[in-house]
Amino acid sequence: MKKRSFDYTLIVVTAVLVLFGILMVFSASYYTAQNSAATGYDGYYYLWKQASGAGMGLVAMLGMMFFDYNRLKKLRFLILGAGLLLMALVFVPGVGIEVNHSRRWVNLFIIDLQSVEVLKFAIIVFMAGGISANAEKMRLFRYGMLPYLILLVVCAVLLYLQPNFSAVVTLAMLIFVMMLVGGVKLTHFTAVGLGGVGAGSLAMIASGYRVDRLLAFIDPWKYASDQSYQLIQSLYSIGSGGLFGLGLGNSRQKFLYLPYSESDTIFAIIAEELGFVGAMLVISAFGLLIWRGVRIALRAPNMFGMMLATGITALIAIQTFISMGVVTGLVPPTGVSLPFISSGRTSLIVFMASIGVLLNISRQSNAA
Repeated sequence: MKKRSFDYTLIVVTAVLVLFGILMVFSASYYTAQNSAATGYDGYYYLWKQASGAGMGLVAMLGMMFFDYNRLKKLRFLILGAGLLLMALVFVPGVGIEVNHSRRWVNLFIIDLQSVEVLKFAIIVFMAGGISANAEKMRLFRYGMLPYLILLVVCAVLLYLQPNFSAVVTLAMLIFVMMLVGGVKLTHFTAVGLGGVGAGSLAMIASGYRVDRLLAFIDPWKYASDQSYQLIQSLYSIGSGGLFGLGLGNSRQKFLYLPYSESDTIFAIIAEELGFVGAMLVISAFGLLIWRGVRIALRAPNMFGMMLATGITALIAIQTFISMGVVTGLVPPTGVSLPFISSGRTSLIVFMASIGVLLNISRQSNAA
């Protein structure tokens, strides 16, 4: 029997991204937090939140590293139920928290949770368990697609009511990737995929706000002072960075020009302060992390481990691509955080716990 060992490359790259994220959140948020009543005019507000999230995430990651991931398969219905319950609780007065006309957070008294972040992990566990349990039946629509399409519709309705259309897109991409890797029939996958694109287009057209954002994406300079304001400011930020950047902490766009500079648009601040070289190093770090995730999936000792690793890695890749794509104008504007780096305590905790699962799978792969 081989000696059990963790994927130390994955540990190092995760630690680097988390620590770098804390540093960049502080740099991007200090001025905004210092001048906001919502943060109590505390310039260190987001720094403390991100650092505490990293601490809780470390505990979660260590716990998942030594918790046999195979036990999650038996708990998949309970985990999914908890995720959906948190999604429903956002609509309960006194429990759900409304910010900027959206209800996405749940007040659990000791911590505010962004429910959709927990739901993402729950869906990965549920699908990995279902696909591995029905591996021989995945080409049948009843087993390979129907349960997960019903789940997607339920989640989409809950997210549409919040509203949180960007999370619908993220979850749809995640679910379709896992179904494809799980072995669904390609004709079923193609037909449902085209239908999903059509349904998503209709949902977008039904909202004038989203149509305006799409038009602004197509011709951003025409709407530079309105719908495209955030994208234009992101491009200014990236362009200002040049090759080596303005220097850590020296961003100009974070002085109330670039919205959500500590969260959704933080990659633009990274490019401004650290330049093209710094941005490419961050992209390379994510590339290395994703490659390790794919490697773990390919070497997993069983189908459940393979699908868990696939889902976790796919989610990280999807969010990284969308987040970076939005600030560079490659993807229509939407609010998606950059894993491990953007401000967001729940997201950081869940992603670090997910890395713990990957490390657990890699450890058992080495022992096989």
